[in-house]
Amino acid sequence: MKHRKLLMDGTMVSEIGLGCMSFSGFYGDTTENEAHETLAFCLDQGLNFLDTANIYGNGISETIIGNYLKKTSAEFVIATKGGISRNSKDGRRFDNRPEHLRSELEKSLKRLNLESVDLFYIHRRDPEVEIENVMETLLAFKAEGKIRGIGFSEISPTSLRRASAIGPVDAVQSEYSLWTRSPELGLIQACKELGVSFIPFSPVGRGILTDTVPDIKAFREQDIRKNNPRFQQPNFANNIRTVNVFRAFAADLNLPTATLALAWVLDQAEHLMPIPGTRSAAHAAQFIQASDVKMTSEIRDRINSVLPLGWVHGDRYSENQWIGVERYA
Repeated sequence: MKHRKLLMDGTMVSEIGLGCMSFSGFYGDTTENEAHETLAFCLDQGLNFLDTANIYGNGISETIIGNYLKKTSAEFVIATKGGISRNSKDGRRFDNRPEHLRSELEKSLKRLNLESVDLFYIHRRDPEVEIENVMETLLAFKAEGKIRGIGFSEISPTSLRRASAIGPVDAVQSEYSLWTRSPELGLIQACKELGVSFIPFSPVGRGILTDTVPDIKAFREQDIRKNNPRFQQPNFANNIRTVNVFRAFAADLNLPTATLALAWVLDQAEHLMPIPGTRSAAHAAQFIQASDVKMTSEIRDRINSVLPLGWVHGDRYSENQWIGVERYA
């Protein structure tokens, strides 16, 4: 597995990480044992970068990772997130106040069985707290040794520049793949200019850029795809029809579809480290394989022909799902 720089201090990680939302049962039933088998497989194959969050299963994902760390001598570079709250009264809300972030960070560290986390993201921006003030809070956590790196999820290039004027931002996370390319409209470029790592989540299109066609009738209530415009008809049928051509091309190359999709992401820039998610070691193997794919001009041209800019039917979020995401283009 090749490595790329994640943090400003020079910390290197595997160029492909593992998104751990699936450990919480978000996309289907799973067990802690299955998750631990996946973690062991990833580490054995050289994947050492994990991404989780406090709200993934209300702490379940972090707890599973923490239990694995407790029973092994595994050394992962771990990122987690805070800033989103859920309660029965008003559902999901965003809270970037210092006292809330500190409380959530302390809970995350306890669940992860860590004294310090390598990278701590603001999961969503709270419009009532200026980003400069949020940076001051995060810099305080860093000075205290509770976090090593600072990150933001789903922010705009202008917000990134404002934050970077206060202190070093190590990473920005946003959805990016062959079916979501909006970060190319300024965010990827701003990250490169400022020396910030860009971490694409959902780099295989929430499962659509794989060899298995998602069963939209089986989506659970908590599955973000259930109300996502791209997974609703007639958009879904149109998208599958196009993706099938991409699947056929991957097969011609003797590659799993997810492997080729991830290889494309890695090929876009050296400061990108995608974090596909799975609870399965078999799927993780396909992700890891992308690090060895040799991209050529012929492959690039064919992908651009099959999946050109703007090919997707439907917005990447519903109106409700867009809440908290900074739109900039």
